Amino acid sequence: MKNKISDQLSSQIDAGVKAAIAEAIERHRKLGESISILKDGQIVTLSADEIFSLTEKSN
Repeated sequence: MKNKISDQLSSQIDAGVKAAIAEAIERHRKLGESISILKDGQIVTLSADEIFSLTEKSN
Protein backbone atom coordinates (compact mmCIF):
# COMPACT_ATOMS: atom_id res chain seq x y z
CA MET A 1 0.00 0.00 0.00
CA LYS A 2 2.70 2.46 0.98
CA ASN A 3 4.71 1.66 -2.16
CA LYS A 4 1.69 2.38 -4.40
CA ILE A 5 1.19 5.79 -2.77
CA SER A 6 4.90 6.48 -3.05
CA ASP A 7 4.85 5.59 -6.77
CA GLN A 8 1.85 7.84 -7.37
CA LEU A 9 3.48 10.71 -5.52
CA SER A 10 6.71 10.23 -7.49
CA SER A 11 4.75 10.32 -10.75
CA GLN A 12 3.00 13.53 -9.72
CA ILE A 13 6.29 15.14 -8.71
CA ASP A 14 7.91 14.10 -12.00
CA ALA A 15 5.01 15.56 -13.99
CA GLY A 16 5.18 18.82 -12.01
CA VAL A 17 8.93 19.17 -12.51
CA LYS A 18 8.62 18.49 -16.26
CA ALA A 19 5.84 21.09 -16.57
CA ALA A 20 7.89 23.68 -14.66
CA ILE A 21 10.93 23.06 -16.85
CA ALA A 22 8.83 23.36 -20.01
CA GLU A 23 7.39 26.67 -18.77
CA ALA A 24 10.84 28.03 -17.96
CA ILE A 25 12.20 27.05 -21.37
CA GLU A 26 9.21 28.62 -23.13
CA ARG A 27 9.63 31.82 -21.08
CA HIS A 28 13.29 32.03 -22.13
CA ARG A 29 12.34 31.48 -25.77
CA LYS A 30 9.66 34.20 -25.68
CA LEU A 31 12.01 36.68 -24.01
CA GLY A 32 14.79 35.92 -26.50
CA GLU A 33 17.08 34.57 -23.79
CA SER A 34 19.49 31.70 -24.25
CA ILE A 35 19.60 28.54 -22.15
CA SER A 36 22.37 26.06 -21.46
CA ILE A 37 21.81 22.32 -21.68
CA LEU A 38 23.86 19.15 -21.40
CA LYS A 39 24.15 17.43 -24.80
CA ASP A 40 26.37 14.40 -25.40
CA GLY A 41 28.30 15.14 -22.21
CA GLN A 42 29.01 18.75 -23.23
CA ILE A 43 27.44 21.99 -22.02
CA VAL A 44 25.81 23.72 -24.98
CA THR A 45 24.25 27.18 -24.98
CA LEU A 46 21.19 27.55 -27.20
CA SER A 47 19.85 30.82 -28.54
CA ALA A 48 16.12 31.54 -28.43
CA ASP A 49 15.84 30.46 -32.09
CA GLU A 50 17.47 27.12 -31.29
CA ILE A 51 15.15 26.63 -28.31
CA PHE A 52 12.21 26.92 -30.68
CA SER A 53 13.54 24.08 -32.81
CA LEU A 54 13.87 21.90 -29.69
CA THR A 55 10.25 22.48 -28.70
CA GLU A 56 9.12 21.64 -32.24
CA LYS A 57 10.94 18.28 -32.09
CA SER A 58 9.30 17.30 -28.79
CA ASN A 59 5.73 17.84 -30.07
